Amino acid sequence: NFLKSGLVYSDVITTVSETYSREIQTPEHGWGLEGVLKNRKDDLYGILNGVDYNEWDPGADLLIPERYSIDDLTGKAACKKELLKEFGLKLKNGTPLIGIVSRLAGQKGFDILSEAMPELMRLNLGMVIIGMGDRKYRVLIEELAKRYSKKLSVKIVFDKRLSHLVEAGSDIFLMPSKYEPCGLNQIYSLKYGTVPVVRATGGLDDTVKEFRDGEGNGFKFRDYTAEALVGKVREALSVFKDRPAWETLMRNGMKEDLSWENSAASYIGLYERCLKAKQQSLKNIQSEKSRDIKPV
Repeated sequence: NFLKSGLVYSDVITTVSETYSREIQTPEHGWGLEGVLKNRKDDLYGILNGVDYNEWDPGADLLIPERYSIDDLTGKAACKKELLKEFGLKLKNGTPLIGIVSRLAGQKGFDILSEAMPELMRLNLGMVIIGMGDRKYRVLIEELAKRYSKKLSVKIVFDKRLSHLVEAGSDIFLMPSKYEPCGLNQIYSLKYGTVPVVRATGGLDDTVKEFRDGEGNGFKFRDYTAEALVGKVREALSVFKDRPAWETLMRNGMKEDLSWENSAASYIGLYERCLKAKQQSLKNIQSEKSRDIKPV
């Protein structure tokens, strides 16, 4: 196992979030290497992935119909209108819209989403989903879209423009992942003022902070169940009804700086510590050798 060899003989080990660095030390997420990783826990670091705000910024995004910013959110309504038109949904004004951009895979929570869908579709909301992946989940969400065609629309595509439009036009971004080492869409969503509702796993847990008393940037649930998912969506919808509170929540997310600049600084700091430790180790070895040399 070459990966195991790397884990054993490397000076440090990095992965893409602090929570995931702990999760992979458990049987559920370690995939047989949890023992090796636990033995190296003092040398195991989690550093979040960053995003490129040159590409993902609603104030400069040329792929969305109207730009907007933390100081002027009015353009987001135009993006929502275009998104609904693109997906053929007709919702009453003020109806919250949930967006999902995802690889269609078991990891991404489509099993509990499908179980939750009857209850979700009874709520006052609309939903759009785009993605590609496993046939099993493609068929599943297409059948759901047929069943709930007035509230749910699906496109089985990988489309950069549509991804940006979903991020800009949705009110809520849903990520019910079973596991998620880091995740990027929740970070894009924060920048676009699209409130993330996520399962508290991996990087989702590290980047989304529960909204309470005007603080925080989103909502997260811990149990991997349809009930927990629906409960947290309900909570988000209750805040959505309070426009001032919702705009505070949106702006809290848009203030976050999860750029590569911060992530790169963390990597550089780690590499510098690693080099210093290596240099000190070599000095110690040389010192010991010099003491062992006896004059002739």
